[in-house]
Parts: sequence; C-alpha cells; structure tokens
Amino acid sequence: MRENDLERIHAYLGGIINNLGGIPIIVGGIDDHIHILTSLPKTMALTDFVRVIKADSSKWMKQLDRHYSDFSWQEGYGAFSVSPSLIEKTTNYIRNQAEHHKKRTFREEYKMFLDAYGIQYNERFVFEK
Repeated sequence: MRENDLERIHAYLGGIINNLGGIPIIVGGIDDHIHILTSLPKTMALTDFVRVIKADSSKWMKQLDRHYSDFSWQEGYGAFSVSPSLIEKTTNYIRNQAEHHKKRTFREEYKMFLDAYGIQYNERFVFEK
C-alpha cells in the first residue's frame, strides 16, 4: 500500500466494520500490514467478519487506483482478544506503528504477540505464502 493512501484505506476499513455492526476503535498500520482494534459483531463469527472485511476492501482498492489492480490481502490473519483495561494502550500501539517498526519488523512483532499470548506455532508455517 502506498503511504499516502493509508488514511483513506483505514477509513474505508472502519466503514466496513461499522456496516457489519462492529465498532472500529482504531484502524492503523503501515504499508505492509494493518492492525484493527474493533468489537466483533454479536451475530458474526470472527472468520466471517474478517472474510467480509478482506473481500469488500480488496474489491474497493482495485477500483481505487491502477496501482492496486493486482492487490489482495494475504490468506491468513491473526486475531487477539484485548482486555478492556488495555484498550488505550493497544490504541496507542496501533497509532504509532511507524515508530515501532523502526525497532522491529512485522515478523518479529507478530512472533512477539504469539509468544506473549502463549500460542504455540511452527515458525516454518507462520508466514507461509
């Protein structure tokens, strides 16, 4: 994603979430990945929620600009629950992605989350294309 399009893309993702009945607390990220802090609609499974967000936004992005004509989201995703007491901290973390990635890559960050949540994984498959 081009940096000058990020704000518009994040806003569009927030609109999809609103339309699905979720509450987008913050959508943010950098050119190679996004983070979404949202409530999950009570009537949707997480897999359906993510599938619709990806499908609708991918279709929109392809129409946004020729630059995105071949755009598609990666197949996988990560989802983590956040305690209400950590919403402000998580919001600040998402808001400051560019700063965080001066210190560690997305891959390092993602593995850090998996480790912090005690999720076992085979590193060979975590970033499978």
